Amino acid sequence: MTRLCQTEGLSEDQSEILKAVRVFVDEQIIPVAQELEHSDTYPQEIVDGLKELGVFGLTIPEEFGGLGESLLTYALVVEEIARGWMSVSGVINTHFIVAYLLMQHGTEEQKQKYLPRMATGEVRGAFSMSEPGLGSDVSAVSTKATKQDDGSYSITGQKMWLTNGASSTLVALLVKTDEGAESVYKNMTTFLVEKEAGFGETAQGVTVPGKIDKMGYKGVETTELILEGHQIGADQILGGEPGKGFFQMMDGVEVGRVNVAARACGLAWRGFELGVAYAQQRKTFGKVIAEHQAVLFRIAEMATKVEVAHNMMVRAARLKDTGRRMDVEAGMAKMVASEYANEVVEDSFRIHGGYGYSKEYEIERLMREVKFMLIGEGTSDIQKMIIGRQLLKEYKLK
Repeated sequence: MTRLCQTEGLSEDQSEILKAVRVFVDEQIIPVAQELEHSDTYPQEIVDGLKELGVFGLTIPEEFGGLGESLLTYALVVEEIARGWMSVSGVINTHFIVAYLLMQHGTEEQKQKYLPRMATGEVRGAFSMSEPGLGSDVSAVSTKATKQDDGSYSITGQKMWLTNGASSTLVALLVKTDEGAESVYKNMTTFLVEKEAGFGETAQGVTVPGKIDKMGYKGVETTELILEGHQIGADQILGGEPGKGFFQMMDGVEVGRVNVAARACGLAWRGFELGVAYAQQRKTFGKVIAEHQAVLFRIAEMATKVEVAHNMMVRAARLKDTGRRMDVEAGMAKMVASEYANEVVEDSFRIHGGYGYSKEYEIERLMREVKFMLIGEGTSDIQKMIIGRQLLKEYKLK
């Protein structure tokens, strides 16, 4: 047990889950993460272990075969996993968001159809909003679902940046539909697209071209998704009613921001561990570098940032678990955690000196992985816009 990243008020079940995950991370993830990351190898054995631990069904209600745990429990599990290897947390993140969307917005038939198999990891979820020219402007979605005479739809378009794009078998897909609404946001619909795992044509009119090569976030695949006249029934509309896709997806993104904050916390935590350990091993001028004031101050600042990020993430998760709106808190947690994670990991890199630039040392991997935190689920600039606009509403002059 360490001083950092401790969470007050956890139940015995929550503590036992986190203990089991921490042991799994220390024994099954950290020893192999370097090799798998450098070779960009999918961590199948690790994924199988997570299935056995019940992580894929962590938040899915017990009636559907899951553990029925809270967002807080999930976020703390993600933090533990990201501490070991951030890519592994990506394997479960989009799966979690799709399960959350089904739990919050799905019809009873959709819940019965998918959630039990998602809880076991048999069905794996992916989440798709972005497109090649989209960026953060969700209103510019161009992938379109056209209603057919028999009430079904035909979907055509190109989606981008799908984590688990190949390994998933169920994609929550945001598209444009013509609902006759004046607002573009009410002309969007989320479809539940079924496909086979793998690359190439994975369903009628659905193609996963191949992996996108990335600077970090390796092991887990990130892909495009091309749809050419994909035929799908109206019963695959999330919630059964078109025109609600944007609002459903924004709900998913809100919990996704807590997830990314948790990932950033895990990276910061590991960055601190590596830095403080190296500082007590490396000697210069006759003493370990931790005894030099410049390094000692750096260690103190790193630990403080780890704690601030962790506590903001925990608060956002707890607020969401109460059912309250928490877009401001999620945005703050995501922004602070991602920015502080980058600073902590860079400070650890500086403590390592020249060795930090070597691929033999873990900090080199963290330096590449932590950059994704700055852009995943919205950049810091996007978070500032969300936070600022909401605060202006609440503090409007009378």
